[in-house]
Amino acid sequence: MPTRLIRPLDPATDRAAVADLLLEAQDYYHLWLGHAPGPEQVQDVFTSGPPGCDPARSHRLGLYLDDRLSGVVELSFGFPLPEDAYLGLMILAPRARGQSHGAAFTGHIELLARPSPNLYLAVLEANLKGRAFWERQGFTATGISRFDAETGHTIHRLLKPL
Repeated sequence: MPTRLIRPLDPATDRAAVADLLLEAQDYYHLWLGHAPGPEQVQDVFTSGPPGCDPARSHRLGLYLDDRLSGVVELSFGFPLPEDAYLGLMILAPRARGQSHGAAFTGHIELLARPSPNLYLAVLEANLKGRAFWERQGFTATGISRFDAETGHTIHRLLKPL
């Protein structure tokens, strides 16, 4: 089992590693956007978040396996309600999937999300494997969905009470 480290991402020193990871995990971007990730998606890892959230309160973390960036996550606070936490992005490299690293990363996120009463996320309807993963982690459908005209995807909101 590789050594696992989760630490904050630094936009000044981790940008190249994030770019490499996103290219390695481009299957998700092809599903979501229809193309490989580029500089805009790398920038989004360091800056994007749900509406109304204070970026200064967000966590942007890297999952390192044997000192190699193998996953990224963005956790924000204040969406959909001020007391809630929102997992806006979690991407794992294909080489890290199916080995419990995603579950460990999620467990770390849940600890950071407390004392928020709820942790929310959104999953693409087309991402059946992603939805199955989140349901195994204890997330359930909220019944809230929306169609994103820009990407052509229906997106479902999931919830895990903390």
